[in-house]
Amino acid sequence: MFTLAGKISSRLVSRLLLRCSSAQPLAPCVEETEKSQSQPLPNASPQELPLGDEYRVVYLPKDFKLHRLNVGPARAVAIKKSQAMEYYRQQLTVRLLESAAARLYKEQLVRGFCHLYMGQEACAVGIRAAMRSTDKLITGYRVHGWAYMMGVSAQGVLAELTGRRSGCSGGKGGSMHMYGRNFYGGTGIVGDQVPLGAGVALTSKYLQDGGVCLALYGDGAANQGQVFECFNMALLWRLPMIFVCENNNYGMGTSSKRAAANVNYYTRGDLMPGIWVDGQDVLAVRSATEFAIKHAQQKGPILLELCTYRYGGHSMSDPGTSYRTREEIQKVRQQHDPIQGFGALCLEQQILTADELQEISQVARLELEVATRAARKDKEPPLSHLWRDVYSGVYEGKLRGVHPGIEV
Repeated sequence: MFTLAGKISSRLVSRLLLRCSSAQPLAPCVEETEKSQSQPLPNASPQELPLGDEYRVVYLPKDFKLHRLNVGPARAVAIKKSQAMEYYRQQLTVRLLESAAARLYKEQLVRGFCHLYMGQEACAVGIRAAMRSTDKLITGYRVHGWAYMMGVSAQGVLAELTGRRSGCSGGKGGSMHMYGRNFYGGTGIVGDQVPLGAGVALTSKYLQDGGVCLALYGDGAANQGQVFECFNMALLWRLPMIFVCENNNYGMGTSSKRAAANVNYYTRGDLMPGIWVDGQDVLAVRSATEFAIKHAQQKGPILLELCTYRYGGHSMSDPGTSYRTREEIQKVRQQHDPIQGFGALCLEQQILTADELQEISQVARLELEVATRAARKDKEPPLSHLWRDVYSGVYEGKLRGVHPGIEV
């Protein structure tokens, strides 16, 4: 159907995915933390799930760890074929998008920093699957995959990286400053997005729009003082907010155990409820996010720790092998990869076939090939655009029902 370079056979896809079907999709930080206490399985019975002929019930292999909660997310989750196809496609597309970004960077077409998301795809796809149209999200500088998941096209991401007109920020934002609908982008300052996210949550509460705000940060940013200040403010004001710590084991080149006295990040909110989640399992992330959204909307802030792993270095300028071994990285790729793990699950549960997974792979690769070519050919913005976008419409017009500049 497609003539793509590097096309592999359906039989090879099947062997590749079945290789990890017996291994649980867990990140290394799971092995380094104490064994979680088992919860009743499942938290929701199959009779309570929206079942039909098109649905399958999947029991998550790993327990959630709870802090100040008596009941946690459901470990029995329902998924239908169309959802499985979409989750697999999205994870694979984010992976291919970051691979394309890495190639463009090596060709010196990407200026400045470039932080990649490879290995953490299940976090973005699982969270996005649970979000509603009223919910908002803000993250840090590892933003490319999130921009795509929040509605920016692959070309919009790659063109922004290369400073082209069709970039989602007009070619002026670069790697760390991409935005979309209900997506408040990334930021180049470590942890700076968390207080901004608290402001977004406060706005939702003030306007009573029913939405919650998810503020994502890493295990390195978790040690920032501003994060703890936001914990306190969010609890005091009962903000509809979800704090999401993407624990990928390393803050730049420092392991979490060397940087933090308490590496159980889901407990760091003190009086705030928290949940530890296997961030390499897209269905576990979806289930936890669904639970957290309901909690944030009804009771106030909650903290999620997604245990995940990044394959690359901190950025493209970091080889990522001076503070960890190549064997460690390879072990995660072989045993805990989120895409291979989900593909193996779909085969094992007979949700998707090897041929269907192969076709999804072909479509995703074609999409990225087209997007990469378009980003290369696009023009840079003219100098006359340099002073544009300095100001935007002020918010008071919507908030107070008046025109900007009129005194109240």
